[in-house]
Amino acid sequence: MSNMLHRTIHLFRKGLRLHDNPTLLAALESSEVVYPVYILDRKFLMSAMHIGTLRWHFLLQSLEDLHRSLTKLGSCLLVIQGEYESVLRDHVEKWNITQVTLDAEIEPFYKEMEQAIQALGGEMGFDVLSSMGHTLYDIRRILDKNGGTPPLTYKRFLHILSVLGDPNAPVRNLTAEDFQRCKPPSALGLVEGYQVPRPEDLGIPQQSQSPWRGGESEGLQRLEQHLKNQGWVASFTKPKTIPNSLLPSTTGLSPYFSLGCLSVRSFFYRLSNIYAQSKNHSLPPVSLQGQLLWREFFYTVASATPNFTKMVGNPICLQINWYQNAEGLHKWRMAQTGFPWIDAIMTQLHREGWIHHLARHAVACFLTRGDLWISWEEGMKVFEEMLLDADYSINAGNWMWLSASAFFHQYTRIFCPVRFGKRTDPEGQYIRKYLPVLTNFPSKYIYEPWTAPEEAQKQAGCIIGQDYPFPMVNHKEASARNLQLMKQVREEQYGTAQLTRDDMDDPMEMGLKHELSEENPKKGKRARNREQT
Repeated sequence: MSNMLHRTIHLFRKGLRLHDNPTLLAALESSEVVYPVYILDRKFLMSAMHIGTLRWHFLLQSLEDLHRSLTKLGSCLLVIQGEYESVLRDHVEKWNITQVTLDAEIEPFYKEMEQAIQALGGEMGFDVLSSMGHTLYDIRRILDKNGGTPPLTYKRFLHILSVLGDPNAPVRNLTAEDFQRCKPPSALGLVEGYQVPRPEDLGIPQQSQSPWRGGESEGLQRLEQHLKNQGWVASFTKPKTIPNSLLPSTTGLSPYFSLGCLSVRSFFYRLSNIYAQSKNHSLPPVSLQGQLLWREFFYTVASATPNFTKMVGNPICLQINWYQNAEGLHKWRMAQTGFPWIDAIMTQLHREGWIHHLARHAVACFLTRGDLWISWEEGMKVFEEMLLDADYSINAGNWMWLSASAFFHQYTRIFCPVRFGKRTDPEGQYIRKYLPVLTNFPSKYIYEPWTAPEEAQKQAGCIIGQDYPFPMVNHKEASARNLQLMKQVREEQYGTAQLTRDDMDDPMEMGLKHELSEENPKKGKRARNREQT
């Protein structure tokens, strides 16, 4: 069969794009006909991950965009609803398929799916071709170079990459000729009955307030917009971006990378070209390229760590006796903590499906080691449901990091839910935008409205305890207590803590730490024991 041209189903899972799509290119080059297929297996999706309304909208928009792009090249996207194995079995028979191509993924549920497809291929007599397209490197090469295990510190990870050299360059763009040669299924009158469903067809609420619209076209447009400003790209350092800016000061491209609407390799090489023309560009890990390498680091560790998204059974994660506090979790999730900055962030998350990375730090620290001592797994599930850029590896990795359960070891550094936001937005414009109930508070009270005199509350038209809640915890007391708990856990589980400990300071926080030391140069010994950022 190797010399014959295949009849191929190319199965899209993530990787919802045509640029730099090595698996789809291989399918087109080895086939006489290619059926581009997306199996919308809702039962599988909903059992594998938490997907909220905004994420469903983004996915459907991305599929619609992919269909439009394929149509321009003389093909189409065939969306088939149902259980993926029976859908595949039916259509392999129906279309006389000899090959199924798909991107290899690192998530356990996608690995299981690929194994099931391999087994089905053995039974039905079709070949399966998969290659990695969602990461800079083939993650298996990184693991091999590290002796079959993942490098657990960023420094070790960068060393392995220095041995491997640069990632492969993006593959060539697909053309109408590629699809013409493969007798696209649209020519066979197949489009009817395979359309992308509308949200209402799936029982999903129609309204979507998110400023992010799904799809490769939108992602590429945003990418070009950012790359036009080459000076900004070359000097980008992540800790200097502003967490409560009304507009994203980071690239805002993460939702497109998460679903594979944008290729990380294409972005990496475009950045390389810009850096080559700039004398004084920022260096990893805080540069834009460094951000892609952090993503790669979490993908690598997640790919070979059992139970990566859980605490129990996860060998790199501290085993912490978090509080069971359903009411506290609900208040945090629903933006009812009584701390305006925390509640404004959670409101933006609900409404738009995106929040700045330092805003994520603040609400994650508040939920876990900072104030509420609630498990990072609970926060991870909320982010997974609501964030457009929710990602198995990065979401779990960041929550372990921010709760100081793994990777991050400066656990005495606790975000203050009042001071941290006030430093970058003293007038509270961000709070006024997302919590209109507090709009009329004077700036000196807007981060701590419970301290405003009764008369000031009346003038603002918002009585604390009636129109907006009192703070759910005393931050100073809660954070001091939690710090002692964390100290005890780390002493008792010293070996586990050391597994992911780097001998370099946390590079993502260096700018922040520098700011703090300048802001408060006369800190006493006691203050140094518990840094409130």
